[in-house]
Amino acid sequence: MTRYIRHAAAFCALLLVALLVNAARVQLLLAETYRDNPANRRDTIARYHQPRGDILVAGRPVTGSRDTAEHLRYERTYRDGPLYAPVTGFASQEYGTTLLEHTEDALLSGTDPVLAPLPLWNEFTRSRNAGGDVETTIHPAAQRAAYEGLRSRKGAVAAVEPATGRILALVSLPSYDPELLSGNGETARTAWQRLNADPDKPLLNRAVRQTYPPGSTFKVITAAAALEAGVAGDLDEPTDSPDPYVLPGTTTRLTNGARGCEDASLREAFTLSCNTVFAKLGVRTGLKDMASTAHAFGFNDEDLRIPFPVARSTFDTTVDRAQLALASIGQYNTRATPLQMAMVAAAVASGGQVREPYLVERTTRASGGTVSSGGSRPVRRAMQPGTAMRLQQLMRGVVEKGTGERAAIPGAVVGGKTGTAQHGLGNSGTPYAWFVGWAQDRSDIQPRVAVAVVVEDAAANRREISGGGTAAPIARSVMEAVLEP
Repeated sequence: MTRYIRHAAAFCALLLVALLVNAARVQLLLAETYRDNPANRRDTIARYHQPRGDILVAGRPVTGSRDTAEHLRYERTYRDGPLYAPVTGFASQEYGTTLLEHTEDALLSGTDPVLAPLPLWNEFTRSRNAGGDVETTIHPAAQRAAYEGLRSRKGAVAAVEPATGRILALVSLPSYDPELLSGNGETARTAWQRLNADPDKPLLNRAVRQTYPPGSTFKVITAAAALEAGVAGDLDEPTDSPDPYVLPGTTTRLTNGARGCEDASLREAFTLSCNTVFAKLGVRTGLKDMASTAHAFGFNDEDLRIPFPVARSTFDTTVDRAQLALASIGQYNTRATPLQMAMVAAAVASGGQVREPYLVERTTRASGGTVSSGGSRPVRRAMQPGTAMRLQQLMRGVVEKGTGERAAIPGAVVGGKTGTAQHGLGNSGTPYAWFVGWAQDRSDIQPRVAVAVVVEDAAANRREISGGGTAAPIARSVMEAVLEP
């Protein structure tokens, strides 16, 4: 009998060893395989088992969390979702995350190691820290002014603070409600299919991910390049420019939309937005200096993050002289995001310095303690202060007695540049209306806001579209919102 007991005990011990070996094999050798298996929902369930941290605008949450009492317990909610969608993006149980919800996901979901006071203890207990909060630089009144200014038209607005690079407004229309995508049921799937099938692309963030021909707003950069290179000097000296201007090496005649451009001074040409003057000026300045100045303003930069990536604005460095003439008036292959053009206006406003824009003021723990701060970004010089001062004069002239009069604000100093950009095969597309500018109260030492507006109004009559008539009033309302005490 004893012998049978010994055999049974030995067999049980063997089974126990086999179980321990198998458990060790699973835990040590196969852990990653099981963890990454699509059928394993433990991480997903844990991820949504607690409320997500919030994204804040002026200290007020524009996001929240709703308890669904399901396995994936908490769904994301949004306050004024369409208004702030170009800032927040969406956080979906089914379709992942975008924009700030994506770049700040580790902090918002509580998985960022910086949130763990005792990392080893969290690893041992498999516990998760409460999600942190993200405080943005957005100015709520400016954001709403931009949104309501665009109304039902397609387009985008970007506004920055020249002295720091803080992004004050980021609007893209048409927009969407991110809350519709938060869950994993039929509502989310239907909304996802509808939004992706919409030809107006409401999920596209036009302010930072779409590039447009900047049209005459690019003449700010052409003027800066010519002044820096010494090709232009006195703002009131005649430029010896014909009207029309025959593009070098071709028989193509470039004309103007305004009269009085023949032999116009730089000041007159900027105010009237003379294509012939600036096309010839770009050719005289030369490709090397034009490309160098465009690059100094931020064109051809592939690494801009705010913190999510911004599409590269482009100035072609392989053009011939005829193509350079067109590129110098914001046509041909020249492309820019609205945020890039707001940076151009900000560089003029800040005396020639370009500060990288940023969207996150600071991040905090759920308890309120600061995790990180945004602060002012690195500075580079796009042009000399003297050149910037002369461009400020030119831009003030556009608003005071030129095509940008509808951007004027009583009691404020406003500078701007309008643009109407052609596009499409043979310029058949409805033109884009542009305005870039800056504003300061008369008591301010320097401008407080720089803005860029682009409107894609495909339903409008071509003759009724202009930067001064369509885009400038929107810019004015945004600048007014920032300047209001």
